[in-house]
Amino acid sequence: MLGGSFWVALLRNTISAVLMMSFFLMLDRPRFSMRKTVGCYLVFGILLITGYSLWYLFAVVSFVQYASLSSLFVIGIFCGLMSGEVVYLSLYKMAVAFYMFSVCIFCGVDVSRWWFGGNRWVDILVRLICMAIILGFTWHKLRKQFLDGVDYLMEEMDMYSAVTLLVSVMIGAVVAYWPNLQAFSIFNMVRAFVTLFMVGVLQYTILHLYIHLGQEHYYQKEKELLEINEQFLHCQMELMRESEREAARIRHDVRHHTLLINEYIRKGEIEKLSGYLEQYGEELERPKTKDICRNRAVNSILSAYARMAGNQGIQVTMDVMVEEDLAVRDIDWIAILANAFENAIHGCTRPGLVQKEISIYIAQKGNKVIIRFCNTSTGEVVFHKGLPKSERGSGLGVASIVKTASRYGGETDFSLKDGKFVTRILLNLPS
Repeated sequence: MLGGSFWVALLRNTISAVLMMSFFLMLDRPRFSMRKTVGCYLVFGILLITGYSLWYLFAVVSFVQYASLSSLFVIGIFCGLMSGEVVYLSLYKMAVAFYMFSVCIFCGVDVSRWWFGGNRWVDILVRLICMAIILGFTWHKLRKQFLDGVDYLMEEMDMYSAVTLLVSVMIGAVVAYWPNLQAFSIFNMVRAFVTLFMVGVLQYTILHLYIHLGQEHYYQKEKELLEINEQFLHCQMELMRESEREAARIRHDVRHHTLLINEYIRKGEIEKLSGYLEQYGEELERPKTKDICRNRAVNSILSAYARMAGNQGIQVTMDVMVEEDLAVRDIDWIAILANAFENAIHGCTRPGLVQKEISIYIAQKGNKVIIRFCNTSTGEVVFHKGLPKSERGSGLGVASIVKTASRYGGETDFSLKDGKFVTRILLNLPS
């Protein structure tokens, strides 16, 4: 710290607060509207700058020792409360903001002391230049990349990751701002530079690592969904081949019907012909197959997988009441119903299971869709964090169901009770 009057301290505090809060806001998806969020940031920023400037005026020694570290907690709590992201992501963004703040202070103070004899105005000018470069780079380069990958970060980042980031930042902060090591020397400059550089590299690496892991999991889910679509298309093609065989059979029967009608006409047996035509008309009006529900996508998916289950000796009962025009994409119906049905079939085909049954209940109540799959099971199901763990691999089918349900603000529940595995899914549709 190069000292100065109250107004100089006010200017420094303004630069620091604007840098940290602006950096956080650029990478954030706020809880409230942008207009309300900016207003709250302005009010809090004015109070923060005023408070820290008064602290400098009345207790300059403690301000120099503890102001930098305390700003991490004060600004971090406020920004976290204003953010609409999960707490882990807010901690990460605040860690990066504090790192940028540290770089700004380090460059301003040490450049001023090394080349300009500790001139406080050079310190302020360097801080302004650093702030402009950091915020400009964040707005034009980092912001889009971060916001595009923020969903991946939310999926991958957990408490352990957040703690690791905070510990790395705090280690760098303690070394860079340790009160007894603030004397100007080449050793202290190199030490602070190396520390801040290593912390920055660590944060940048972890950011790209989590985005890469999230993208990898996303591509795996997309791959699994494509495989389900392919399997579904094979089922549809089999249904089409069966329809072709049925059409051929009908054409064959029509030839016999024509011969018999001609025989009745040739013999003049009009009454017998009339009776036969009446029976034939009743046969034509009798439905051969019954639609499961009005929704074509749901009807096709359930029909295809019901046929697959029937081929494996599984009894399927369905109670489905879904309208045709629902605000659910066909690909999302496939992700939910195909995965749930396939998991139910897999549960019924476990060795040692005598009774093989699947019951399906789907109903629409207002703007909610309730889905329940219940299948007999051997009871050998392992749960991890409330989700069934697949024996065949990574369990992406369950993950796809959960992810798709969350897209509609829904909920999922998986349970095993009395020898039956139950999957419950709730979708909230737009009003």
